Amino acid sequence: MKCPYCGTDEDRVIDSRPARDGRAIRRRRECSKCGNRFTTYEAPEVQVVLVAKADNSREPFDRNKVRRGVMVACNKRPVVPEQIEQIVQRVEQRATTAAETGEVSTAVIGQWILEELAVVDEVAYVRFASVFKRYESLEEFLEELKHLRLSTSALPPAD
Repeated sequence: MKCPYCGTDEDRVIDSRPARDGRAIRRRRECSKCGNRFTTYEAPEVQVVLVAKADNSREPFDRNKVRRGVMVACNKRPVVPEQIEQIVQRVEQRATTAAETGEVSTAVIGQWILEELAVVDEVAYVRFASVFKRYESLEEFLEELKHLRLSTSALPPAD
């Protein structure tokens, strides 16, 4: 593994532990040349999940795009990074499972994210929905808010 600071490929592993619900290994490393420490993740390669976009193009699933979208929606909200990572992991797992029968569309991925955000934070849900669903009018947006209110009122109260 090349050091991200000096580029040397000599380092030593200081600590290893399971990550991402046991689906990866997190390793803390120390560069033998410059002494800086960095973290790497080791995970098995899985089938590439193709995402069908609205313009009919296809691209590989990118968990970082999901993370960025969720982070923007959760900006300045009481959502901790661990919750964001759990959302990303669950969406990635669903995409991998769904892709076994073909590919998965951006519309489906966006809906999964909305389902996750509805449970975590209503404001983050509305923020994500306002970008993802591209409302044409205020009435459409108000209908979405009514739908959110009805769906979250059936949920048990948060602790």
